[in-house]
Amino acid sequence: MDLSLLSAMLIGLFSAVHCLGMCGGIMGALTFSLPAETRQKSGHLALYIAAFNVGRVASYVAAGALLGAIGETFYHVVNLPLAHYTLQTIAALLLAGIGLYLAGWFPRFALIERIGVPIWRRLEPLGRRLVPVRSLPQALLYGMIWGWLPCGLVYTTLLMTLAAPSAQQGALFMLAFGLATIPAVVSAGILTGWVTRLTRLPYLRPVVGSLLIAMALASIAVPGLIGSIPAPTH
Repeated sequence: MDLSLLSAMLIGLFSAVHCLGMCGGIMGALTFSLPAETRQKSGHLALYIAAFNVGRVASYVAAGALLGAIGETFYHVVNLPLAHYTLQTIAALLLAGIGLYLAGWFPRFALIERIGVPIWRRLEPLGRRLVPVRSLPQALLYGMIWGWLPCGLVYTTLLMTLAAPSAQQGALFMLAFGLATIPAVVSAGILTGWVTRLTRLPYLRPVVGSLLIAMALASIAVPGLIGSIPAPTH
């Protein structure tokens, strides 16, 4: 497996230690706001949960494609080796920041989520109009809006896609991240008590953070570990 995609998946999987309060709460609220007859039929409930998450991940993929295209442009405008090294270093520093944040050693790193505030101010009223959700298309649309919710973890991961040398690779990176977040988001919304106990394990956050920091340092020492797709050639 491409190690850049592995890093995206690890961030997504480890989001369980972060997303309980925000995305887990949203998932839980959306689940319990559905009609009783929908919640009582496991098959119907599963479809709605899937629609919410497909929409959310689709937004991640679209944003990743956009920033990947910007990164590709940067590769072509600037000297290729220099551009590749610069963006790889930025991606590694962002990954280290995620590790410090998840470990609880740098909580102010979450301030990066302010990048998404202007976007959210425009989208949030649209989301309110979709609630209560009564159909699968509504659930899908709500998920697509939810994907732009200001979240330090999501927006930092998204910025890492600038190191992807194409829109396709940026989209793939965010797809890997988004799919890996689904277990955490769904379990946080439905199995809140269990996830709360898990995230309160004293060693979990430092171990998760340290692993991501180690990957970031390794990617600087061994170029290509994060975002290992070769830079495009003319």
